[in-house]
Amino acid sequence: MPEPDQAAGISLIDCDVHCVPLDSDEIVSRLPAYFRTLGFVLPGGPGLPHPTGVRRVDARGPNGEPAGSLPALMREQLLDAYGVDFAVLIEAKILTVGVMPDTHFGNAIASAHNDWLREKWLAADPRFLGSMIVNPLDPAAAAKEIRRVAGSERIVQVVMTSATRIPLGDRIYWPIYEAACEAGLPVAVHPGAEGKGIAGNFTAGFPSSYLEWHTNLPQNFMAQLTSLLTRGAMSQFPELRFVMVEGGFGWVPHLLWRLDKNWKGLRSTVPWLDRPPSEYVLDRVRFTSQPIEEPPSSDQLLEVLHMIQAERTLMFSSDYPHWDNDSPLRAFPKKLPEDLKERIFWKNAAELYGLEKSTTDKHR
Repeated sequence: MPEPDQAAGISLIDCDVHCVPLDSDEIVSRLPAYFRTLGFVLPGGPGLPHPTGVRRVDARGPNGEPAGSLPALMREQLLDAYGVDFAVLIEAKILTVGVMPDTHFGNAIASAHNDWLREKWLAADPRFLGSMIVNPLDPAAAAKEIRRVAGSERIVQVVMTSATRIPLGDRIYWPIYEAACEAGLPVAVHPGAEGKGIAGNFTAGFPSSYLEWHTNLPQNFMAQLTSLLTRGAMSQFPELRFVMVEGGFGWVPHLLWRLDKNWKGLRSTVPWLDRPPSEYVLDRVRFTSQPIEEPPSSDQLLEVLHMIQAERTLMFSSDYPHWDNDSPLRAFPKKLPEDLKERIFWKNAAELYGLEKSTTDKHR
């Protein structure tokens, strides 16, 4: 936690905070009657758990409640402790509805989640912002759900899993993007369902350990972003914005350099791209900072930030209460320029989500 004598800093928007149900009934009770007998069932994976669990032990409630299940505790440990103006909530586990073979059940769980999020979390504190979950396996139902929920106060984005059978740039998903554009909401992509349900895995196949699985997550983000460009989604919907959450960002320079180089010789294969692919990404894609890359030298990290034009593309995220969450006090080098710090810690997110800077000084 920050010390009381720390200097007042810039405002802070945390773009990836994980809330979870206190128990299964919080979701099941909001399902249609004919699904309640099934309970709260989500697709499983290949059995590669984190050796000690993915959530911080100290974030559990006083009676053993799951970390991330109590708004009051999250307020104490995150919002108040670090002076967070806004926290963008994502329930990552339920994103696995996007790899559930029973799409009807997956749609129902997504809708139940969205009602639970609004009724429990967004009502608990005005600093909480919501990410509505949709099921990409049923684009028509997902679009309908966006239109149902989009008018809700403090719902700021649509979120779905990065693990898919068909890359997210494909036309099959375009009804989702059309609805998101109508609602004026960005579409976020978050990991966690890789290897579960009917999802595709990584390019090289199934990993054998949590370390291998966790390290390979950027592979899907690279493939999904490439598909959004090369299959025409970014061109078809010029107002659409994307957020790549918890997928890292050290890979971005390589991907953009390779895309631009190949586009110069192969642009006839993607005639809808009328300018270098990197320009679409820099204009319309945002990345969250956690898990931040940790090179041997802070100067190397600053070089990466320069290469991705972080003043335009990067938004701070803590990933609270996960095991590898980042503190806003220690995530970035001390030599980070003040103007860049402002962009990363609140301005980029405020512009994307249409938020206003708090006028109250915050201590960090």
